[in-house]
Amino acid sequence: MAGGGEALGGSKTPRRGKTGKRKAKKRVGFRLDMTPLVDITFLLLTFFMLTTSMITPQTMEMSVPPEMDVQIEVRESELLTIRVRSDGKVFVNMGLDAPSLVTMKELRKIVIDQNIALKNRCIVTLKASGNASYGLVVEILDELNAAEPYIIEGLKRDGINERKRKFTVAPYTPDDDKEVVAL
Repeated sequence: MAGGGEALGGSKTPRRGKTGKRKAKKRVGFRLDMTPLVDITFLLLTFFMLTTSMITPQTMEMSVPPEMDVQIEVRESELLTIRVRSDGKVFVNMGLDAPSLVTMKELRKIVIDQNIALKNRCIVTLKASGNASYGLVVEILDELNAAEPYIIEGLKRDGINERKRKFTVAPYTPDDDKEVVAL
């Protein structure tokens, strides 16, 4: 039994209109494979997680003593004072010497030389005007930190193996302003 017939859905009535061969529309099946996309995503994620440097917050530790009414005696000859004027100029003086204008590189060299010359007895005092740039004060603190390895190396050459860092931040007074205003 070849053919089709009515049982298979054939029709006895002929088609109307054109009787030519007509192509049937092809339905294109579309399937998106997500596996490679997921693989690439996880590879990129792990790549960036492993190559990103885990930066710890850079903080500077400062121990601030409690406020006391006790005056601490300091020799003027061991006191290195750094003053930051409101216009951004930095002045340095040792003890009772007159303040002098310095650059950042000169500041680092002065701090290193004074600490080594005084055999680790130098006390650094930072005084910044209220209108001084915060970025400049941070830059000065960075210079002081950058000087530390050189100070330690110089002290070891002199036979001192222990470094005691002495640093303070003091208020900028009108007297300080009078000292550096003419410079």
